[in-house]
Amino acid sequence: MKLYDGGRAPNPRRVRIFLAEKGISIPMVQIDLATLEHKQAGYTAINPYQQLPALELDDGTVIGESVAICRYFERLQPEPPLFGSGAKGEALVEMWQRRAELGLFLPVAYAFRHLHPAMAAMEVPQVAEWGEVNKSRALGFLGLLETELSARPFLAGDSFSIADITAGIALEFMKPAKLVLPESYARIRNWYEKIAARPSWAA
Repeated sequence: MKLYDGGRAPNPRRVRIFLAEKGISIPMVQIDLATLEHKQAGYTAINPYQQLPALELDDGTVIGESVAICRYFERLQPEPPLFGSGAKGEALVEMWQRRAELGLFLPVAYAFRHLHPAMAAMEVPQVAEWGEVNKSRALGFLGLLETELSARPFLAGDSFSIADITAGIALEFMKPAKLVLPESYARIRNWYEKIAARPSWAA
């Protein structure tokens, strides 16, 4: 088994943080996104979608979506549970993971990919109008999140989960996307400082 990793890019970081929370260590193969190595023939043969990360199992199966990779390891090693516990807990984590991904993670990514000059070679064509639309979508979600975090310490309840990983990485990615968290969102700042202090966050 080995993980094809893409350094500081958001999706590879999600998986590395998840593995660190589980205390799981596996061999990693670094793919250089800056030189578009993920689009070259060698990696394309492994993952035709040319995306990172990708988990290659010993039988040759390749799992190429970050949350799917995390689910695989959750099943192999259920503790600590990062996809929730019990019917209610699992449903709440699924709900907030989905909301964090669609409401914040993807809009921030689209804003970055469609507006940042460094992404011109990867995002063809760049559509500036779509980038601006997604800036507004991300900021709108943050307003909802600020309210939600008044009721609990983590996105999906009392325990850290995959939803916190997704939202926290998205919040970090706002800087290169030239998005600024409003100063008044103290609950989001406190929540982020708490999760970023976890040892896994350095993965």
